[in-house]
Amino acid sequence: MNSKVYFTDLRCKNGDSLLSKLNRLIVKAGIGRIDFTNKYAAIKIHFGEPGNMAFLRPNWAKVVVDKVKSLGGRPFLTDCNTLYVGRRNNALLHLDAAAENGFNYETTGCRNIIADGLKGTDDVEVPVNGGIYCKTAKIGRAIMDADIVISLNHFKGHEGAGFGGALKNLGMGCGSRAGKMIMHNDGKPQVNQSVCTGCKRCATYCNEKAISFSGNRKAYIDQNTCVGCGRCIGVCNFDAISNATESSSVKLGAKIAEYAKAVVDGRPNFHINIVNNVSPYCDCHGENDAAVIPDIGMFASFDPVALDKACIDAVNAAPEVRTSVLCEREHVHKDANGNDDHFTNVHPTTDWRGQIDHAEKIGLGSGSYEIITVK
Repeated sequence: MNSKVYFTDLRCKNGDSLLSKLNRLIVKAGIGRIDFTNKYAAIKIHFGEPGNMAFLRPNWAKVVVDKVKSLGGRPFLTDCNTLYVGRRNNALLHLDAAAENGFNYETTGCRNIIADGLKGTDDVEVPVNGGIYCKTAKIGRAIMDADIVISLNHFKGHEGAGFGGALKNLGMGCGSRAGKMIMHNDGKPQVNQSVCTGCKRCATYCNEKAISFSGNRKAYIDQNTCVGCGRCIGVCNFDAISNATESSSVKLGAKIAEYAKAVVDGRPNFHINIVNNVSPYCDCHGENDAAVIPDIGMFASFDPVALDKACIDAVNAAPEVRTSVLCEREHVHKDANGNDDHFTNVHPTTDWRGQIDHAEKIGLGSGSYEIITVK
């Protein structure tokens, strides 16, 4: 059966607002069917790496927080610490980054909790029902302590997984630092030394100190030390670093799907994708490139797989922004509908289908959907 995915565009008449439209969307999508009474609701969000301007503004979160409160729930915004070097790899820096990007009680109406604790070590090992690559998943404890999980996601591209939506926000985002290493450790990047300029930007962002430079000043990645986080791929301005094999992207996507299933299994969950500022890279970057397609709208569903697939199809059906990196890429990849595959054209070594196909295989949701438009 097709899963129901609710959609509203970003057009507003006088007297209306995008925040009001988001509220109507989640109400129509059925968030009120969840019993929130006196229950803790983890709203999984990405607070944005400082310097990045594509992340979701706290105004979006407040709509969801207010709705949960009105239904009797106890909401909190949450994320887990990052694996890579940056300003979100421990709880103190992470909370500072969230505050800098506008997330605080005054703007959202709830508290921020870093789910895997001060150093990213406070996790729970959770069984993955039907897991093939991961029999258990290491998830941030505060997320597992919650009664209800809501994902509020900025839909975008991703240099390792192809795209980032509900599945990635739930899977990679809810994994503790140890969990993130498990998801990343199969795909190891390699350097095309004929393209490398020796700028050393990649080494600056490598938390594992796996990148060194040879006598010709070209980067070299120690495969034994590298954990495969893919940060170096995204920060290289010269496309000199890529995944060693395409299968690594597919396997990463599969592990993300398995971690996402561990997060939502056995408790109420609800998911929202905001498809605006569709940047080619993850919001984990301390910068963001121009959006690759025009803004599309907001989507909501109880099925995170159908939700992400609907957003993928909408993005691929959209025209490219002529001033974006997508315009610079060869358009050699097509999706099942015959549209340009914007995600794989931007990141040719990735295959976003790894997330969707594996999520369906393990029973997380359906890639088939019915769009219901909300005015």
